[in-house]
Amino acid sequence: MNIYLGADHAGFKLKEQVKKYLKNSEYKIFDLGAKRFIKTDDYPDYARKVASKVSLNGGFGILFCGSGHGMCITANKIKGVRAVTVSSVREAMMVREHNDANVLCLSGWQISLKKAKKIIDAFLKTPFSKEKRHVRRLEKIKRIEETFC
Repeated sequence: MNIYLGADHAGFKLKEQVKKYLKNSEYKIFDLGAKRFIKTDDYPDYARKVASKVSLNGGFGILFCGSGHGMCITANKIKGVRAVTVSSVREAMMVREHNDANVLCLSGWQISLKKAKKIIDAFLKTPFSKEKRHVRRLEKIKRIEETFC
């Protein structure tokens, strides 16, 4: 499974730490930037890169910025992406089970590496439930995307 990482300056440190953590996992990791700390960079650039890869190739994206929210807003502009900002393991599990989320957005300001590892593990290991009600809701989201995107 492919995992695409992206971060602006506010999420750069956490992304680098998470990249090291995931390096020896069963996942294939792609760092789409920033490749170095750039104090004046902009989160939409990295959110677009990661979300586009997830939309085209499948897999998961993990984005890091100050709050996680800017990345999430941007990533959700890409068709087929269901990006979420979470701050707990329970939320990570629920968005996978109920919403089949495929891009995780984390706060570089609020989430420690220890907590990020737990959240990421829960997100990557929790399958979509495929319950009828959740499938129905995702189909409605797809119809909205087809109408407005």
